Amino acid sequence: MNLSLSADDERFRTEIRAFLDASLSDDLKDAARCQTSVFIDQRFSIAWQKILHARGWAAPAWPKAYGGPGWSEAQRYIFAGECARAGAPSLSPMGLRMVGPVIMRYGTEAQKAHYLPRILSGEDYWCQGYSEPGSGSDLASLQMRAVSDGDDYVLNGSKIWTTHAHFANRMFCLVRTRNDGKPQSGISFLLLDMNSPGITVQPIITLAGEHELNQVFFDDVRVPKAGRLGEENDGWTVAKYLLEFERGGSSAPSLRAALEHLHRAARLAPDGEGSALIDDGIYRDKLASAGIVLDAIEMTELRVMCALSAGKNPGPASSMLKMQATEAMQHLDELAIEAAAYYGNVSQAEARAPGSNVAPVGPPDVLQAMPRYLNNRAGSIYGGSNEIQRGIIARLVLGL
Repeated sequence: MNLSLSADDERFRTEIRAFLDASLSDDLKDAARCQTSVFIDQRFSIAWQKILHARGWAAPAWPKAYGGPGWSEAQRYIFAGECARAGAPSLSPMGLRMVGPVIMRYGTEAQKAHYLPRILSGEDYWCQGYSEPGSGSDLASLQMRAVSDGDDYVLNGSKIWTTHAHFANRMFCLVRTRNDGKPQSGISFLLLDMNSPGITVQPIITLAGEHELNQVFFDDVRVPKAGRLGEENDGWTVAKYLLEFERGGSSAPSLRAALEHLHRAARLAPDGEGSALIDDGIYRDKLASAGIVLDAIEMTELRVMCALSAGKNPGPASSMLKMQATEAMQHLDELAIEAAAYYGNVSQAEARAPGSNVAPVGPPDVLQAMPRYLNNRAGSIYGGSNEIQRGIIARLVLGL
């Protein structure tokens, strides 16, 4: 595998860097620094998405036919890396990376024409209606009913851990349309309007004291059958395709940026004996070990990039990357807590808000350490728990 960039790719990287230098405002960079989970405050992600959309770069993986830039796999990887190095805020993955590609694959021409431009522009902001109370990681056990009634389905039940449902105007949702047979064979995939009568969104406050998650209740909510993606009772097929995009992706650049931030923080953090933490040999060994893990993740992502360039889907490799990336992220969070030491125990919600003029208690570089640690504990659960990913690898790769 040749890892050298071509002359064209080098020119492309120079173009990306010039664009980021000119377009990333201080408030957007500040919002990115304050980010404590996969999702950033909607107002900042949408503001950045609109800037990218004006350049035609909001959806790097989308083909030109649907409004994307038509970039190669190498260009997408370069773009992700440069955005991470420049400190750009993340975009919500729900529309651009998850339901958008699924609509391209399973949607009707009318669904594509309606939804895809609105996803690109940010006019539609999506949430994911998968998890339910009592279902846990066994997604096939979901019970939210969708009863056929003329041209509509009538939905009753609830979804939980629904990220940014309080911002979203759209949801892609799995519902049960049949109870007999295998559980997977009675599920349908719906696209619905969050402003529909009968939908109630209740906040769930995280351990970090943040409102990112919600429980969503459905009380006789009518959803047009025109919003179904794929065939009735075949939503499991659609959902599995979507999960390949949720679990895969370019994680190495953002993890690398987090590791570089740790090095900077360790140079400022005291070790308790009058020196900087970076001078502690044991802590340096931990940083070096984390760097080796990131090298391995990056090589795996590059192998997947080569496979995608040949027209293949991520397949089981997306499970491996999901598992590796989330566990590496959690390990970096633990190292950040070690650097923060006692300052990590101080609740500083006001100081860590974007644009805040409240002086932090302790070094500013570790201000986000504890909320990131708490929020990212869910990383090995969302998108399919890492135990489930190991089962997929064992079955599909090792044949066990």
